[in-house]
Amino acid sequence: MDRILMSPVAISPGNRKVTVFGGGRVALRKCQHFEGFHIKVVAGEIMPELAELADEVVRENVDPATAAGYMEGADIVVAATADQELNNAIRDISMSKGILTNSAHGGGDLLIPSVLRREGYTVTVSTEGRVPAFPPYVIRMLDGFLDESYDRMLELLMRVRPEIRDRVSPQSKRAEFLASILDDQEIWDVLKREGVDPAFHLAMKKGGLE
Repeated sequence: MDRILMSPVAISPGNRKVTVFGGGRVALRKCQHFEGFHIKVVAGEIMPELAELADEVVRENVDPATAAGYMEGADIVVAATADQELNNAIRDISMSKGILTNSAHGGGDLLIPSVLRREGYTVTVSTEGRVPAFPPYVIRMLDGFLDESYDRMLELLMRVRPEIRDRVSPQSKRAEFLASILDDQEIWDVLKREGVDPAFHLAMKKGGLE
């Protein structure tokens, strides 16, 4: 199957429904990415942890002849059984219905990246299915690199932004002002040593706004 061009996006759960085929650890790992979605899990045997996570559990063995019936109403389908041929069949059926599809054995049009979540921002990494072991490694490296100073910088920018909304124009100048804060090593140093308040006053002073 030819590689599908991928565009990185973030999707709000809304009232969207995810149907996951498979009841093991792979299915559990996939489901953990869909917090807030309505999750239906379909498998003959389902791990207790997965059953607890799901909103709807269907304990039925699935084959290519019956899989389509369980996809009705789904916005996303995940093929995460231990059987590659079955996953491939589920993937092809789902995609033929125009449903966004992720498969544990590849070939779908929806990828689930490795994720690093912070209070104010999220980082995702994907090789678009080329080497699945690589994204988790990068996430581990980023987890050590992105220390609390980055959270403080985000807090600082969120504090500065409304202050300059009516005082700096046009919008391009506001963007330049925020970028200059990010590029200012002195502000970073103050953030790390003293916190957000002193860094805020320094940033406003440097911008001629205090």
